[in-house]
Amino acid sequence: MEWVIVLLVLVVIVSVFLKSPSGKDYNYRQRRMLFTPAERSFLGVLDQAISDKYRVFGKVRVADIITPAKGMSRKNWQIAFNRISAKHFDYVLCSKDKLEVIAVIELDDKSHNTKKANDRDSLLENACKSASLSLIRFQAKSNYQIQNVRDHIELVLNPGSSGSG
Repeated sequence: MEWVIVLLVLVVIVSVFLKSPSGKDYNYRQRRMLFTPAERSFLGVLDQAISDKYRVFGKVRVADIITPAKGMSRKNWQIAFNRISAKHFDYVLCSKDKLEVIAVIELDDKSHNTKKANDRDSLLENACKSASLSLIRFQAKSNYQIQNVRDHIELVLNPGSSGSG
């Protein structure tokens, strides 16, 4: 009896793959730029601010950094995963040696004033908080003081410290 169930499952899986369209049925285009001009500019500032202490990665999928906690029902786990799977962090700050995730960084420009962006920001804040992951926010602006960026990162990572030192 069990082999019949296994066979039925295999038939369903094969039929899904046979019916699903191949990549040939769709056309794609290359996106030339990974970052917006503001994000690219801020990346240069971040690189200088973190010097040799950390390494920065950009546009990393949220689900590659955090995942729903164990212990949920399968349905709730999937809902939680779906909420984060199509989103990305602007930047991820990692240790230079082991590439362990230290914090995530979001650059907030005027687009963050919309309800949709506020909902996304709230979701990311709550997800990071529940995962005990530091989320560092910067307001987008035309220029930055590298020391101020460095101090803000250190202050978030080490709340008891007094900034540079």
